[in-house]
Amino acid sequence: MADVASGKERRILVAVDEGEESAYALSWCLKNVITENSKDTLILLYAKPPRAVYTALDGTGEVEEDRLGYLFSTDITAAMDRYSSDVADCVIEKAKRMCKDLQDVKVETRIENGDPRDVICQMVEKLGADVLVMGSHGYGLLKRAFLGSVSNHCAQNVKCPVLIVKKPKTNAENK
Repeated sequence: MADVASGKERRILVAVDEGEESAYALSWCLKNVITENSKDTLILLYAKPPRAVYTALDGTGEVEEDRLGYLFSTDITAAMDRYSSDVADCVIEKAKRMCKDLQDVKVETRIENGDPRDVICQMVEKLGADVLVMGSHGYGLLKRAFLGSVSNHCAQNVKCPVLIVKKPKTNAENK
């Protein structure tokens, strides 16, 4: 964070999602990374996950040509898309409210579609981020092996420093 003292403008990308881990990471970033009177740009990024693709088998065992088969009507898929957009808007609005007291820090927001691992890595590169800040779900070894870790993937694949903020466990969670 030596760039803070030199007055250099930094582009800080914070990946946000619906989880409390990303809200904690943003809060931690605001307290510990962003400094008053800096010329930093804070970029809040939400990666809207792709809609699940369901295929259907017809009576002959052949896969239906329509990707959604007969499982979902057009109305239902439109409602799912609206819900996904509403979630994205709510997450970004919540993150913006957390940043409302920042002075001299420019706040930008981005909502991008795709797998969060890929979207975050691509946006770090495209937007020229100087640092990536993200939360960690704190999955154990087995869960991480099966589900994968977005933060681990990004730490291995982006070219800027990555700050992974882990939310401390409460006493209730330790029991």
